[in-house]
Order: sequence, then structure tokens, then C-alpha cells
Amino acid sequence: MLVNARGGNYVLSNIVQEANLAEPRMTPFPQGREWNRSRERAGLVSDPHGDMHAGEIETSILLHAEPALVREGYETADHDGGELLFLLTHGMKAYTDTGVIGFLSYATAEKGKVVLASLMEDFAAHLEALGEN
Repeated sequence: MLVNARGGNYVLSNIVQEANLAEPRMTPFPQGREWNRSRERAGLVSDPHGDMHAGEIETSILLHAEPALVREGYETADHDGGELLFLLTHGMKAYTDTGVIGFLSYATAEKGKVVLASLMEDFAAHLEALGEN
């Protein structure tokens, strides 16, 4: 199982595909469908594109799991990075001075709890795909 909660690591799908040429040996988790389902279940307000780094979903997870890691003032640290047309070319520094691209003001510990519960539930299907019960 390759568990990777970092967005943007799409190259890992190629590694997984290569590893599975002979038989199912690896599955990437979570994938977009699991993230999207967790966002929906938790009632997140922001969309994945506009909330891509240190925004509502990530801050919600931290508020639930490790609230001491969330800095004071997060409620007013929203940052809309815009269309991010050349993100891969120019990197995040072209779109944010703080590292935030997202809407922390929408974050809650309850949303984080639901996101993590949703991901845990979806994890079972990946184990089953690998022949694990």
C-alpha cells in the first residue's frame, strides 16, 4: 500500500502501474475519488483546486488530529491563488507568499474528523483490491 496524502504526486500512479504488471501488488491511496468523497461527506465549502495547500481540508484534519500545530490567526489567513495556470512552471511561490492557497476560515475539527473517517472507510476497498481481507 502506498499511502500518500500529498497532492500533486501524480507520477506515483505510473510507479504503481509498473509494479502491477504481473499481479496486483500495490495501490495508491488516497486517490482523487477518495479525496472528493471525503470532501463531500464532511461538507467542505471549498473546491479541491481553490483549496490546494494549507486550506480548509488540511487545516480541518489538523484541527481534529493535532490542533496544537495550527497557528493562531488561521481564521483570517485565506488566500485565493487564482487560476494557477503556470503552477508547474513557476511553483507555488508565484501564487502565494505564505504557502497558503485555500480557505482556512472554513476549517473545523469536526470536518477533519469526518474526512479522516471517510478515508479510513475507503481504505478497505484498496486492501480488498490487493487480496487482503
